[in-house]
Amino acid sequence: MSGQKRAGTDGWESRMQTNLGIIRNIGIIAHIDAGKTTTTERVLFYTGIEHSIGEVHDGAATMDWMVQEQERGITITSAATTCPWTVDGNQFQINIIDTPGHVDFTAEVERSLRVLDGAVGVFDGKEGVEAQSETVWRQADRYRVPRIAFINKIDKIGANFNFCIESMKRRLKARPCPMVMPWGQESEAKGIVDLVKMKAYTFEGDKGRDVVEHEIPAELRDEAETRRLEMLEFASEMDDNIMEKMIEEKHSEITIPQIRAAIRKGCITHKFIPVFTGSALKNLGVQIVIDAVIHYLPSPLDVPDIVGKDPKDEKIEITRKAALDQPMAALAFKTMTEQHGELTYIRLYSGVLKQGDMIFNPRSRTKERVSRILRMHANDRNAADDVGAGDIVAVLGLKQTVTGDTLTDIENQVVLGAMQFPPTVIAMSIEPKTNADREKLANAMRRMAKDDPTFRIQTDEETQQTVIAGMGELHLDIIRDRLLREFKVEANIGRPRVAYRETLTSACDVEGRFIRQTGGSGQYGHCKVKFAPRADEGYEFVDSVTQGRIPREFIPSVDKGIKNALTNGGRAGYPVVGVTAELYDGSYHDVDSSQIAFEVAGKIAFQEAVKKVGTTLLEPVMKVEVRTPEEFVGAIIGDLNSRRAIIDEMDTAFDTRIVKAFVPLAEMFGYATVVRSLSTGRASYAMEPHQYEKVPNHIQEKLVAEAKK
Repeated sequence: MSGQKRAGTDGWESRMQTNLGIIRNIGIIAHIDAGKTTTTERVLFYTGIEHSIGEVHDGAATMDWMVQEQERGITITSAATTCPWTVDGNQFQINIIDTPGHVDFTAEVERSLRVLDGAVGVFDGKEGVEAQSETVWRQADRYRVPRIAFINKIDKIGANFNFCIESMKRRLKARPCPMVMPWGQESEAKGIVDLVKMKAYTFEGDKGRDVVEHEIPAELRDEAETRRLEMLEFASEMDDNIMEKMIEEKHSEITIPQIRAAIRKGCITHKFIPVFTGSALKNLGVQIVIDAVIHYLPSPLDVPDIVGKDPKDEKIEITRKAALDQPMAALAFKTMTEQHGELTYIRLYSGVLKQGDMIFNPRSRTKERVSRILRMHANDRNAADDVGAGDIVAVLGLKQTVTGDTLTDIENQVVLGAMQFPPTVIAMSIEPKTNADREKLANAMRRMAKDDPTFRIQTDEETQQTVIAGMGELHLDIIRDRLLREFKVEANIGRPRVAYRETLTSACDVEGRFIRQTGGSGQYGHCKVKFAPRADEGYEFVDSVTQGRIPREFIPSVDKGIKNALTNGGRAGYPVVGVTAELYDGSYHDVDSSQIAFEVAGKIAFQEAVKKVGTTLLEPVMKVEVRTPEEFVGAIIGDLNSRRAIIDEMDTAFDTRIVKAFVPLAEMFGYATVVRSLSTGRASYAMEPHQYEKVPNHIQEKLVAEAKK
């Protein structure tokens, strides 16, 4: 079994790695309350990073360092740390990002998965796959992140290992490959049976630190043999030699290194998911999961080379290999504004970065100096002189860098893929209580918006009211709390409201003409634009101008004017989405035409389109999952139906019924209180944004009338 060292005993945390094969960049992902942070706390303890274990329920978890996280017992912001682990006498470096489980903070999961090589999916041993489990799993699928699974809380009343395996197959469409089996479940949970070594293990001593090996108990031997054969079937898919021995029934000749190599190959190529189990809270099985991170998840050398674009010509692809002798390329996946300056979390994909280096940001077209490099441990930090490909660190000194920016060698530039974040679905007004707070509020919101790509600020042009938007009620509540505590800003905050959108009802052909003569040189901009609604929520600008009817330098101004008009809203004042604008004709004046004139002309063209065909209101519809005892199903469904819900599916998990529905967000405010009341506190729910859909006509007219008051 594995060993560990205290951090700092040999300077491993500040030494630039020359062997990228020893690095594992992993994330811990799961539904809220599945035990991600508790699992991470055990990892920190067993690897020697922490002397004691901080418990989430005590508000003492190391990785949940924000006051709001400690008070609520949830993870809000992803936290990074680095720790050592020794396997078979070889020391490895594990960079861990502990991510939130609540859907309101899904951007933290999104940007973490973008830069990780592997992930550990944590599942509740009783609940199996839950709503947010599916969400983070889909995110990991999108980024092609190899995963192992940890079925946690196997000691919980109602825990069932087989049910969790089946729920992974059914709900995730995954192929789980159990690598262990539990030695007892619920109150009988005692240890783990390792199907590779065919040994049983208990976890004894201080917080289960001592891993004690046993022969497999006689009553579990037959089940272990059967499960081992199933595991070997998975391994045989990846290794012909193992398949040969399976056919010849020479199972005993299959070696442990052969099995591990085959399972590793299957995991990295997304053929199946190695599954482990235990109880983080009861200190059962976590060390075996850490071993599995080393054995089965990829190093930076095992994942495909990162491919980017030439910033001077996007048609040219540039590949960067995970090697120290390559030009430096990194992705900024998170920023944090703090009292010491701008803290930027980066993943290095190639090359070397040293303290004091001058680097280039292709988006902002600026050079920036790295004043300090820091290895993070939640909110603590250790300085490093240099870091290399495969590392995840934070740097100080970057003033022009935001989430998703590429940082690159000045002489060998590349742009890595940008990050995409979901649209905000909920908004509320916010105003400073006094004039003295006005500037403080503006600065605080700017800082938070820079750090959080799902936090948006806008000003209502008519009322001059500031409106902030986010991913949910909890998201906005945390923002409000931070404004008061962290930034010491007193503000009046309105009630949360739905972030509606609008889209054009049909295609149209319009003109935008801006002519002004006030003595001296005037202003002249004239454009003809065909607008059409799109199936998605994007915006596309098509330049079809020929024969120089509009000079090339003015065409981007038309695009800018239309985009600004879309943001300012349609007939009800909400942002307009799902639009294609084709600029096909226009005219100009040799003296009076300017970029501003054509920008205004573009804006006028869109306003004419709204007048001509009108807009339709769109509302965010949420994917809702309610888990309830059988006796409350009728009341739950009746209430959902009154909220304009479409019941999608009913499922059963032992004594629990799972109701899945699509419900407009406008109908879900205060639902937490209602669902507790309907079930005497025994039901729970989770929801996430699904898509924007057309608002029913009778509600739409009411919303438009209210907007015009």
